[in-house]
Amino acid sequence: MNKDIGAPSCIVNTSHFNCFETLSEEETAILDANKRDVSFKKGEMIAKQGSFASHVIFLKKGLVKVYLEGHQKDLILKIVPDNHFVSLSSVFDGNDSFIYSVSTYVNSTATLISIDVFKQLMRKNARFATQVINLLNSNTAQIYGRFYCISRKQSHGRVADIILCLAENVFKAQSFNLKISRNDLADLTGLSAESVIRIFKEFREEKLIEVDGKTITVHEFERLKEISLYG
Repeated sequence: MNKDIGAPSCIVNTSHFNCFETLSEEETAILDANKRDVSFKKGEMIAKQGSFASHVIFLKKGLVKVYLEGHQKDLILKIVPDNHFVSLSSVFDGNDSFIYSVSTYVNSTATLISIDVFKQLMRKNARFATQVINLLNSNTAQIYGRFYCISRKQSHGRVADIILCLAENVFKAQSFNLKISRNDLADLTGLSAESVIRIFKEFREEKLIEVDGKTITVHEFERLKEISLYG
């Protein structure tokens, strides 16, 4: 199995802010004149699946989920932390709507960039366009990883995958405050909330993790990686 596909897959672990460094001073001025910072409260929706996409969303501060809305259950595609784009899929020609919804886990600030200006900069600046294309490709690979996790990994592997992704890619810490509900963890893993709680308990009993209220501490990264890849 390709380890890149089997690796923790809840976010794109690629720097997004660097693409702005390819813009000239003139292009940066154009961008600054056509963007707005907007604050969103915890639980608020930033983008609605199927709604008109007039802007590109860059998460400046906070934590959000990107998900497909279902009739009975949502499918969370990824978690997005600070300094990441959340809506690049709306950039391509022929699409004028958001293909997924985005909502906040915590109070967040997003930069909304005019999609017409964003496309204009892509056409004008080849380096900027290349960076955006690379990010889109990284998004595609991450989504493949998510579907591999959900469709091929056993339940323990799915939960280990999410714990590792939160520790290593989202919060970047051995101990972190879990700002995600058990129901969202269930949506991320494709399991029931009861199954997620049971597996967390088993991981605690095996001393792989420690749970104190909403704080999770990872003790056995290598063991969780083995479970994520093979369990």
